Amino acid sequence: MSGDVAGTAPSADLVALLDTDPHGCAVAAAIRDQDGVITDFRLDYLNEAGGRFLGRPREELIGRRYRELWPDTVTDGTLPFYRQVVQERVPAVRTVYYDRASVAGHFEFRVVPFGDGFIARFVDLSKLTMGAQTEGGVRLYEALDAAFDGFALLRAVRDDAGAIVDFTIEYVNQVGAKLAGRTVEQLVGQRVGERPSGTTELSLLTHYREVAASGEPWRRQLTSPATGQVWDLKVARVDLDVVAVSYRDVTEQVGQQKQLVDTAAQVRAAATRTAALQAVTAALVAASTPDEVYAAMGTVVRPSAGGNSLAVLLTEQDRLTLSYHHGYEDHVVEALRDLPLSHPYPATGVSITGEPRYLCSPEEFAAAQPDPRTAISGGSRAAWAFLPLSTGGQVLGALVIGYPRPQEFDDEERENLIAFSRLAAQALQRALLFQAQMSIAADLQRALLPAVLPTLRGARHAVRYLPWTHGADIGGDWYDVIQLGPDTAAVVIGDVAGHSPQAAAAMGQLRNAIRAYAADGHSPAGVMHRVNHLLLQFETHAMATCCYLELHLAEGTATAVLAGHPPPVLRAGGPARSLDLRTGPPLGVRGAHYPDTTFLLPTGCNLVLYTDGLVEDRRYPLDQGLTDLCSALDSAPTDDPEDLVDHLLSASVGPRPRRDDVAILALTVDAEPAPGPRTARRRFRGDAATVSAARHFAADILAAWDQHPLREDASLLLGEVITNAVQHTAGDVEVRMTLGRRLRIDVHDSSNRRPVKRPVDGYSDTGRGLHIIERLAHAWGSAPLPGTGKTVWFELDPAQGRP
Repeated sequence: MSGDVAGTAPSADLVALLDTDPHGCAVAAAIRDQDGVITDFRLDYLNEAGGRFLGRPREELIGRRYRELWPDTVTDGTLPFYRQVVQERVPAVRTVYYDRASVAGHFEFRVVPFGDGFIARFVDLSKLTMGAQTEGGVRLYEALDAAFDGFALLRAVRDDAGAIVDFTIEYVNQVGAKLAGRTVEQLVGQRVGERPSGTTELSLLTHYREVAASGEPWRRQLTSPATGQVWDLKVARVDLDVVAVSYRDVTEQVGQQKQLVDTAAQVRAAATRTAALQAVTAALVAASTPDEVYAAMGTVVRPSAGGNSLAVLLTEQDRLTLSYHHGYEDHVVEALRDLPLSHPYPATGVSITGEPRYLCSPEEFAAAQPDPRTAISGGSRAAWAFLPLSTGGQVLGALVIGYPRPQEFDDEERENLIAFSRLAAQALQRALLFQAQMSIAADLQRALLPAVLPTLRGARHAVRYLPWTHGADIGGDWYDVIQLGPDTAAVVIGDVAGHSPQAAAAMGQLRNAIRAYAADGHSPAGVMHRVNHLLLQFETHAMATCCYLELHLAEGTATAVLAGHPPPVLRAGGPARSLDLRTGPPLGVRGAHYPDTTFLLPTGCNLVLYTDGLVEDRRYPLDQGLTDLCSALDSAPTDDPEDLVDHLLSASVGPRPRRDDVAILALTVDAEPAPGPRTARRRFRGDAATVSAARHFAADILAAWDQHPLREDASLLLGEVITNAVQHTAGDVEVRMTLGRRLRIDVHDSSNRRPVKRPVDGYSDTGRGLHIIERLAHAWGSAPLPGTGKTVWFELDPAQGRP
């Protein structure tokens, strides 16, 4: 809200008096708020001189407020100064200097109260020339003497045409006179051009004229040839024909500044060297292979060293071979490709002695190879640094940096170059060792994973292995497909803990052991049990997970064993799901038991086996990874295993980025079931685990066939028959299940001894098996097999249940 304006307009006589004043005069009225507090002032009058001093026409200023006209001076105490004069009704004087956008100048303000406002008279001191004889002049010159080492006022002397031809010295202080080698009395009134010792003044006369004519100040630093003192000279116009010349002795400041500049240059040089070393170190540390080290040398080491070309020559027996070059001409490259260490080229001596050599000119380079017939051309280079690539007491060869111009190598530069060469040697040695280890690791990886997998009748498969580790580290993930018979096969995937050659070696042993036990006819549970025993015997600290599946493609079934491994994922006519399988501990656990699970493999189904790196890490839970995998399998547009694997690996499955190796095996079942009743058969070794394994097999198959009411009786009766076979025969036992109108289970063994039902009573410990079979089965019997052996069978009726 605007404040109230109260004040008294100046009378005509007062205005006439103020109009004639050569200095600036102004009348302002107070602006008050509702509480009567002065918040601002309004400019009611300004004479012509005031407008000139302020550099703006009066019409632009009169009637406007102080805060609006000079906003950047509101906070410097000026408004409170005016307010005090009005409120206390006491005149006051104030001197200020402004160099701002809205006002500039050196002003003296005399302010008197006038009505509800004030009258101000202001003098622009920067445009005032006063005689030294006046009281004000004395004070002014005393101030000038204190402000400058030397000071003088010069008045222009013009010819008849009005051109400035010289200057008269109207004032000079004591220091200024002493600088001129004269007294003040001798100089005041004298012309600049008439001084007999005024060589310097005569050279400055032109600048004085330019300042007087243009009004633009001129400033320069001058050094006295006699004393070496440095003076800061400034010339400025203070009136139309008057210029002021000020001198300051800045010798000490200039010396300090030079010292600072020199120190800053040294600091910058040190910082540059440090930055170059850091850049070289970072580039070489990041390099893993020799090619990466050479690239770092060419792109970082060479420019950091200031050269325009670089060559790396490595020692091989009694020769130097060129391993890398940058910026060299073709004919020089050809000459450097293969050098005997006896050649006079300076790099050979450096490679032998391990001592650097610096050649500062083409003449020195030529002198190093005195025989022109064998000398190697220096090309376009004019200076060379031959540096040993030495680390750990071994000299790998020489690093040669060429320069386009002759140059001396000072101590600091030589230290830098040696530091560069040592860093390069360390990086190159690491890279060469890494390359050798990587080659060994790659050979080991290729040897451990199967090169060719068998083609299965009734199923297609595809595999991928994605290593995450690098160099000598090699993962323990593996996969395998083992042909067991015309329509049977085993598919395996596993992961040995750790990433090392030791882990890879353990993986190779496990893979071979699984192949051997599977080929020997052991059941899936038997294979895992024996592999675990072997691992505990020979790799006591190793641990691994494994998923082993025995596929019976003609009958559409599979039996799986999990040793601490994530379950396979199956897509069979509905949403993909992870299989609910019995799980044993990882391999490498003493006393471990590995139960198996049998399930159906319908025609056209997709089965995916994988290692945990695909679906989990310490920050990504397994449940989420399995959900990702099932979703990706559901969205796969094809059942072709190759395309299926590519789709799963490109989908958003599991943690990203990956932090572990990944092995994946995809299987598509094409086999059609044989016509007629459903059948399923398994062969078991005649050992203690057979009874439990056979019972699990029967229960799983009946559940898969949706014959849950028969599971209890079938498992009980099968257990009795199997127990009898294991106790009285040697060798394998085969179980065959057939589901037609009735469920028939046949047990084949190698013994010709027929089962005989013996009488039992309440005290009998054995012999009850056949009585139980006769009581629960709808029918049972035995028959000899062709050649040798027999079969014992029984039937259950799904419709009638127990008789």
